[in-house]
Amino acid sequence: MTEASASAPRIVDAPLAPPTADQGLIGVFHRRYLLRLLVRREISARYQGSFLGLLWSYINPLSQFFIYFFIIGTIFNLHDTIENFAIHIFAALIVVHYFNETFNAGTRSIVRNKALVRKLAMPREMFPVASMLVSLYHVFPQLVILVVACLVYGYTPTVGSLGAFLLGLAIIMALGTGLALMFSAANVYFGDFGSVVAIITNVVRFSVPMIYSYEMVADRFGSFAEYYMYNPVADAVVLFQQAFWVGTTDDPELTMSEKMPDHILQSGFIALGVSLVVLMAAQLIFIRLQDKIPERLN
Repeated sequence: MTEASASAPRIVDAPLAPPTADQGLIGVFHRRYLLRLLVRREISARYQGSFLGLLWSYINPLSQFFIYFFIIGTIFNLHDTIENFAIHIFAALIVVHYFNETFNAGTRSIVRNKALVRKLAMPREMFPVASMLVSLYHVFPQLVILVVACLVYGYTPTVGSLGAFLLGLAIIMALGTGLALMFSAANVYFGDFGSVVAIITNVVRFSVPMIYSYEMVADRFGSFAEYYMYNPVADAVVLFQQAFWVGTTDDPELTMSEKMPDHILQSGFIALGVSLVVLMAAQLIFIRLQDKIPERLN
């Protein structure tokens, strides 16, 4: 190779495309390296200057668990009504905490990172997605606690329980990301949306079978209980309880037939479909709003 040919510029045969051609959720995962950096940055920032650090990801859900377990469980005598009440409530609490953290943090993500939004050419969906992944990162320590507790009760994982767990997790990932995407853009225009999300997440805790069982809902509302399961978060909670709690009871088959809703997996796949529709709709709304986000952040 001659010196002239070595110094000649290389020409890449690639089609021209506008800078916005690789935007949206697809563009986020095309920039996985940048996404990893954002996730690491948010995790580091969350525990910066903290003495306990990652232990807070255990302390927060455990504190909620003890409040519900001792106060609600004792007042309403749920320890005797629901077998292995501790497993029942903690399996649901993981789902609720994951959804609420994704929704809350994702809604604030763009405003909180306004310096990066204004300066860097990157899909702005990156920030809600990073918040979802940070929340997912905090799910795993809680799962470790749950699995250890289940094993103490003689729990044996099955293919069905693994499938229920993955389906429930997928529902929350899709639904939480979709709502965070939509509300993060709206929060740039009107800061009131942060307060709206706080109210919604408070309602979520009581709109799913966490501190009470699905059996109680069915006994109280009869055939109308099926409408209760139109809530995708409730479907995810029930799937987690199928994955972990049911296997710790004395008779798992009897528990499934008498204390859980019929056709759980079918309802779960419908909930996943609804969550994906919410995610796609949120992406379309975000695209419509995102052009004015930088000037709104000034």
